[in-house]
Amino acid sequence: MSITFSSPDEADIEAVRQVDLTLTPGKTLALVGESGCGKSVTARAVLRLLDKNAEIRRGSIVFSPGDEPPTDIVKLKPDSLPLRAIRGNQISMIFQEPMSSLSPVHTIGDQIDEMVIIHEGLKPKQARERTVALLDQVGIPGARERADAYPFQLSGGLRQRAMIAMALACTPKLLIADEPTTALDVTTQAQILDLLRQLQADFGMAMLFITHDLGVVAEIADEVAVMYLGDVVEQGNVHDVFARPSHPYTQALMASIPKMARKADRVRLSPIKGTVPAPRDRPEGCAFTSRCPYAFEPCATVRPERTAVGNGHHARCHLLTRQPAEAVA
Repeated sequence: MSITFSSPDEADIEAVRQVDLTLTPGKTLALVGESGCGKSVTARAVLRLLDKNAEIRRGSIVFSPGDEPPTDIVKLKPDSLPLRAIRGNQISMIFQEPMSSLSPVHTIGDQIDEMVIIHEGLKPKQARERTVALLDQVGIPGARERADAYPFQLSGGLRQRAMIAMALACTPKLLIADEPTTALDVTTQAQILDLLRQLQADFGMAMLFITHDLGVVAEIADEVAVMYLGDVVEQGNVHDVFARPSHPYTQALMASIPKMARKADRVRLSPIKGTVPAPRDRPEGCAFTSRCPYAFEPCATVRPERTAVGNGHHARCHLLTRQPAEAVA
């Protein structure tokens, strides 16, 4: 799948380039990378929630829940009934900032009630009982009373739990979590991650977890896809990628993680040198070329092939196909 943004004053920009991800029921795929690399755009494309100037020009989004025939979401019209039947029902999303995603003029209960009434046809009283049960399931104390609260009356952690309850209202087959622990304290973050793991085990759903925190990835993910400037540069089992990172960008991310050490053993952090290029200045070849310490002639002009480096572990880097005699020490 490729996503292009158009502008009347400038040339079109391909913000996401040929991303190929597969999600499995009961498993979590973490999509990681620096801010602005295209993680959230990729997630919103699954639900066709892109801005008006964004277009999926190449590729498909195939959704195949259970025994039902597969559906290419790209071919569905944005306001069509088939897409509405999927959005919020079979595929749900936990947005990055619940305070701006929840309606400030409707109570938490009313917003969750609406989801259940629309997708499952329950009557208002039945929907409210479902809502209270969901709020209780996600660990909100005094669920029946909290259902009548407005978002601004809840703490950040409770708002996030309410957002999770809304996303799970119709028992989705796929849950997209867009940085659900951002701006939460460490204790609340751990509680939210434990909650998501438990709910996934209960419902057996697939989960796409978007984050820039590699510590969270190690805790919750089964597989990880590393994204840089709209391109997935490495993908595989989380243990394999963390133990044997094969792309220079993944290696740089791992090296930049702060490590606990005694005072005598302390070393300076190892940041990734340079800055992320603007999407319009991206090289034709590998997007990481301008910051890569191993870059050589083909990197800027030829896009690397997706190369297997292990069982289910792939990376896009010219170093992986370079002749042994030319290998970088």
